[in-house]
Amino acid sequence: MGKKRENRGKRSDTQPVSECNLDGDFRSPVHSFRDLTVENIRTTLARSRYMQILLSVTLVGFVFRFYHLGYNSLWLDEASTLTFAVKSLPGIWQATTSGEFNPPLFYWLEHFMLTFGNSEAVLRFIPAFLGFLTIPLIYLVGKEFIDRNAGLIAATAFAFSPFLIYYSQEARAYSLMLFFVTASLIYYLRALKKNDIKDWALFGILSALAFWSHFYALVIIGALVLYALYELVPKIRNDLNTARPVLIAGVLFGLICLPLILVTIQLFALRTASAPTFGIQGPDLILATFAQISGSETAMYVLLLLFIAGIVQAFLMDKNKGIFLVTVTVLTFVISNFLSYKIPMQPRYLIFMAIVYFVAIALVYRLLFTQVHSCGIVYGFLIFMVIVNVPMLVGYYSGYTKEDWRGFAGQLEGMTKPGDQIVLVPGYLYQPFDYYYSNKTQGTTELYADNEKTLETIHRQSRNTTIYYIVTGDITSADPTGGAVAWLENNTKFLGNRNGISLLVSG
Repeated sequence: MGKKRENRGKRSDTQPVSECNLDGDFRSPVHSFRDLTVENIRTTLARSRYMQILLSVTLVGFVFRFYHLGYNSLWLDEASTLTFAVKSLPGIWQATTSGEFNPPLFYWLEHFMLTFGNSEAVLRFIPAFLGFLTIPLIYLVGKEFIDRNAGLIAATAFAFSPFLIYYSQEARAYSLMLFFVTASLIYYLRALKKNDIKDWALFGILSALAFWSHFYALVIIGALVLYALYELVPKIRNDLNTARPVLIAGVLFGLICLPLILVTIQLFALRTASAPTFGIQGPDLILATFAQISGSETAMYVLLLLFIAGIVQAFLMDKNKGIFLVTVTVLTFVISNFLSYKIPMQPRYLIFMAIVYFVAIALVYRLLFTQVHSCGIVYGFLIFMVIVNVPMLVGYYSGYTKEDWRGFAGQLEGMTKPGDQIVLVPGYLYQPFDYYYSNKTQGTTELYADNEKTLETIHRQSRNTTIYYIVTGDITSADPTGGAVAWLENNTKFLGNRNGISLLVSG
């Protein structure tokens, strides 16, 4: 026999590589927390290509998430975060039980962040930090699901994804939910393999924290539980003790989330009492979700084909892996499609689909590797994930991506005079507007209107006062009849629009 030769995962030409190992014959000395010595860490970083690449993409992801963190103004939803975060801890919980359709965990965290100030960067620090930490977590998900190569590809996709960067720079709970869902998936995948009580318990706890971060986490948690039952029920029939670890996870989740589950039922009934006045409905939601996660419609066509190819590859490798990907994807979109006609739906609620999407895409490297038998396929995929996102990232950092309330307020300050009236349409726009504009300093009066009747009343009572109207697209949600828009068209003059914020003046 010819002598075997290994070098960074390559073998002699007479023997095809059966599995790509970027580390070659190096074996990491770190197998548990007890092995985390300075020497072992130094050796691993010096010799492991996996750790070198993972560390590099994680640091790049860190830069992307903290660069220009305070550049964009706070927009409506972020200003709403501040509105709740300034309340006391019990007050935040009371706001949730009174109708705020977001769990309190993120607001509680932001409440403590206010110790450092209430600037845009401070309010966005937690999402940015957790978005950065999610990169190595998705590596572990990919590693548990298939191997380290898939983990590296998925982590690179996460690090460079404009969609995930955007929501890592937004003072809302989406990055927090994604962090906990990703962390829970690591233990979930391990639990499916070993059925270990510790893994199931950690899955239950982390899933509960994901639910406390955002109500929509319950959708993917439900999908994961259903798939787990598919795998475990045959084993439970043979041995009832097999069910004990799963039951412990369920009990932990239930105990942690019990107060929130009761509130969720009440809020869902309240939210579905009438048809949604904004959001995306039906199949359009599916396309919009794939487009946003992909970064653009152009990139979506390529990535969606790879996603489908990845699912095919999963079935070729292990039928259960394919069923897992299909189950989570189909159940998520079927439930979301149904709910889109009951409650307002946006692709950002499905941010956790980025996990399934990029892990499935990462699997395609295996499909090509079986034909080429070269680890260059892995490097090629890593480069591809960078190249496909660079054009969108250039656009993302070259201008404003949110409503520019800061610039708008500065412009308005130069136009208004003491005694002028400012009408916000709809009224809840006061949250971002008042963050940047001071009526007390300017000597102006602030009023609110959500419909034609209120606008007409303000107009009649104003006499000779100059009235400025500030309007955004939210008016169609506040007044879906179109009456307010029609009144503004007939009674005001358009002065301009700044990043989605329109300014009108009484005619």
